Amino acid sequence: MIIAQLIFWISLGLLIYSYLLYPQLLNLLAGSKKSNSIVYSYEELPNVSILIAAHNEELVISEKIESIYSGNYPVDKIEVFVGSDASTDKTNEIIEELSKEYKTLHLEAFLERTGKVKIINKLTELSNHPILVITDANVMFAENTLQELLKHFANKEIALVDSHMMHKGTGKPGAAVAESFYVRQEVIAKHKEGVLWGSMMGPFGGCYALRKDYYHNVPGSFLVDDFYINMRVLEKGGKAISEMNAMVYEDVSHKPKVEFKRKVRIATGSFQNFFAFFFLLFRPGKISFCFFSHKAIRWFGPVLFLAIFISSFAVAYQIPFYAYVFWGEIFLLFLIPIDYLMYKIGVHFRIMHIVRYFFFTNLAVFIGMFKAIGGGSTGVWEPTKRQ
Repeated sequence: MIIAQLIFWISLGLLIYSYLLYPQLLNLLAGSKKSNSIVYSYEELPNVSILIAAHNEELVISEKIESIYSGNYPVDKIEVFVGSDASTDKTNEIIEELSKEYKTLHLEAFLERTGKVKIINKLTELSNHPILVITDANVMFAENTLQELLKHFANKEIALVDSHMMHKGTGKPGAAVAESFYVRQEVIAKHKEGVLWGSMMGPFGGCYALRKDYYHNVPGSFLVDDFYINMRVLEKGGKAISEMNAMVYEDVSHKPKVEFKRKVRIATGSFQNFFAFFFLLFRPGKISFCFFSHKAIRWFGPVLFLAIFISSFAVAYQIPFYAYVFWGEIFLLFLIPIDYLMYKIGVHFRIMHIVRYFFFTNLAVFIGMFKAIGGGSTGVWEPTKRQ
């Protein structure tokens, strides 16, 4: 019984620390500090190579390219490489047509499915400029996105800068509402990590900039390349921060099955990264502190939740407190199918959406853990269906 109680409180304590106390600690320590005060003026902005991996993106690729070249960044300092991953729609034709207008836009057509990771590795080799911006085809830039991102590279200590991801289409109730709630919390936490220590735990992946000298080829089977690149930057001694004014916009799926599949893929890639950078947890310092507090605990969150459930059940018949906890857990699980049925008939309660979202996110992480252990990933992806 004592062992069961010990397992319960350790598991609960770790989850409370990661989800509640760690964010508050970041807020307390960061205050109103800024991540960087050494920035380029408009005239000093560096040359940049923008890299895009695309597969069947005919619905968004034209808008994406226009959002890059229509911004306020000096056009003569921009080059764009689009790696088309054996696209079978009109993606290639659209890019070729746009390249007549934008002379620094280049198409690299891959004849066989290669995967995002290998495409970005190849485009990096082709790039000519010292700063890279790696971005997704469906992530649209604001007018000042590039300027806000790249101004920070005047500071030689900074090697990676993340953008501020905003989700479009979240007005409809459903998975996107809970997703946006989660993303807002992550944006704040990562920004504070950058402000305090320059050790942001991974960009959002849709758009971020880094020094080419810090780029490290990502293993071809990896599904989450942005976190891998970020951790290599930190390992080399570079700082990683986010810029809240570098707004980018991404559409969000409202279909639970689509979102769940995407989360399993991300979770699988997260555990690939955990195994690759496990050793950093044992190097005392800011990186290991953030890695453990923000990522490692949450990635093993499903195991901790399961431990809480089993341990509370084990002693529920002897100690009333644990019985209340156990039946509280049963009640929360019962809310999940109820919320789904209510969602189907058009009745929405935000808190219930969040409970269901949290459960399925952790279920996806649990599945992803076993998929990563089993291996076999090719790194080839199917883009999330666009709105």
